[in-house]
Amino acid sequence: MQSESQANVTERQLQWNAVKWREVESAVRNLRQRIFRATREADLKRVKSLQRLILRSQANVLLSIRKLTQVNAGKNTPGVDKLVVKTPQARTKLAQQLLKCEPWKATPARRVYIPKANGEKRPLGIPTVADRAMQAVVKSALEPFWEAKFEACSYGFRPGRSGHDAIGSIFNYARSRGKKRWIVDADIKGAFDNISHMALLELVKGFPAKELLKQWLKAGYLEKGVFHDAESGTPQGGVISPLLANIALHGMEEALGIKSGSQRNKRGLIRYADDFVIFCESKEDAEKATREITSWLVTKGLEMSVEKTRIRHLTEGFDFLGFNVRIYPAPKTSRTGWKLLIKPSNEAVKKFKRKVKAIWKAQRGEHMSALLKAFNPVIRGWTNYYRSVVSKTTFNHLDKWMFGRCVRYARFRHPAKP
Repeated sequence: MQSESQANVTERQLQWNAVKWREVESAVRNLRQRIFRATREADLKRVKSLQRLILRSQANVLLSIRKLTQVNAGKNTPGVDKLVVKTPQARTKLAQQLLKCEPWKATPARRVYIPKANGEKRPLGIPTVADRAMQAVVKSALEPFWEAKFEACSYGFRPGRSGHDAIGSIFNYARSRGKKRWIVDADIKGAFDNISHMALLELVKGFPAKELLKQWLKAGYLEKGVFHDAESGTPQGGVISPLLANIALHGMEEALGIKSGSQRNKRGLIRYADDFVIFCESKEDAEKATREITSWLVTKGLEMSVEKTRIRHLTEGFDFLGFNVRIYPAPKTSRTGWKLLIKPSNEAVKKFKRKVKAIWKAQRGEHMSALLKAFNPVIRGWTNYYRSVVSKTTFNHLDKWMFGRCVRYARFRHPAKP
């Protein structure tokens, strides 16, 4: 450990408003690309050296703090210490804290709950700002190494990939000329809350900041002032939790006997975080794949959600990421006699209506400009997400429904007018 005077050399030089962000971003991007290339070349010695370098990098610390306190949606969410970082002076102080050569001590997360679509509540663990910033620093060192190893079928919480990419891959599997028409529509029960710490730490063996990861996994959480130990799982709400979940679920293709990049596979897999679908050529193979993946998940401390896992034929259709995927008979317009349509799911439409109704209620009595300000981002975001699929009928239905709501609002505001 360095002395206090040595550890604070950076403190006298660092000024937040004087940082040249283009140079900082370029330095971090360069280090991440070098880690990625070294991993692809199987040069593990150079990988570890570069990971140590980026963990100590001032540019990485500055960029991590900037994303956390100025860019991310949760920038105003405090941890158990009730602190948020909003000023340049506070960001400078946090950077100096992270750059000190002192042992790190993780703080318990703050437990909060958010509603889920099925009426239940999802538990979140919100670390302190300092812990989240350090997690972002560690993530920059760990992510490029695993990006070079992750399976092509994984799309959730990965840079440069999205739900639309997953739906594009599903289209390739499900199109009418394909043979894989039986689907295992699967979901993992409480994936983030039940991942085995032992299995996860074994996967990151050799990573220079492994002990930090262990601290965050074992830090526990505070709920109503009571401390709870964390025996398993990685808390949702942490910066590094989605990456750790992807690491834990890496290897699913191998467990199903799928060779990445091969065109002769009898199965196909698309995974977005803990939601995944398996494409098979027969119902018997789909049942076998379900048993195989269930056994593999047990080694990770996980289990399949019985109520959400179904084996279906493509003629029945299935929902994934808010889309409905189904093939329909089309003997007159298709050579194969079938036509694939991907549309917004009925549940997604119902959820959108509930959200819009809540806005109508909350904005009752407000000026029209306030109403438009509340509605526009919601409508624009929803339509942008679903406009890339077969959405014309759905959009027309919602347009008429919204017009009816507008008429009701006008009658409420002006009951004496015709």
